[in-house]
Amino acid sequence: MEIGCVFFDFDGVLTTDATGSTTTCRYVSARYDVSSDQVRSAFARHNRALTLGQLTHEAVWPEISAGIGRTLPLEVLTEAFDSTPANQPIFELARRLRTACRVAIITDNKLDRMLRLTTVLQLGELFDPIVVSAQEGVSKSCPELFVRALAKARVQPERSVFIDNDHENVAVAQGCGMHAIHFDHSSNDVAALAARLRTEFDLPA
Repeated sequence: MEIGCVFFDFDGVLTTDATGSTTTCRYVSARYDVSSDQVRSAFARHNRALTLGQLTHEAVWPEISAGIGRTLPLEVLTEAFDSTPANQPIFELARRLRTACRVAIITDNKLDRMLRLTTVLQLGELFDPIVVSAQEGVSKSCPELFVRALAKARVQPERSVFIDNDHENVAVAQGCGMHAIHFDHSSNDVAALAARLRTEFDLPA
């Protein structure tokens, strides 16, 4: 059956860092010369609520700063978001796929980060829809996020492909009837991914 939409995970697929937290914590750690473990711990206690849109960074920033042991301006988050390393070969793959079908994003992410990166990386010019857990109030561990993404893309699950660097997310997508591919971010073998999309789905990858 002809594929109508290829959905990409964001961090670990469209970026070369496995998670957005990796990017943000690395930047803050280097910027303020604080151990990465301390920075990660300060953010970690709020990560789930931020990812589900139950909290904002602004609301918990005093507590995060206290955990890091510094008085940090909230603007450092924008700098951290902007340091996100785009995986350019995957972006090129998405552009080729766009000639044959829709390309979209499904991501577990903080809303302020994705709003910023949608502008900085011009994501909206290529990907539609961009489905963010913090906006939907549900994560990829729940089939509902995939159901909503399929509805927004106006595509049946059997006519979609989902690409993610997390095996559990791949399994949830498959349980929704989607084709799903695990992408190993550590090897970042985009050529192998492209070949699979060509041979299995006849896509111009």
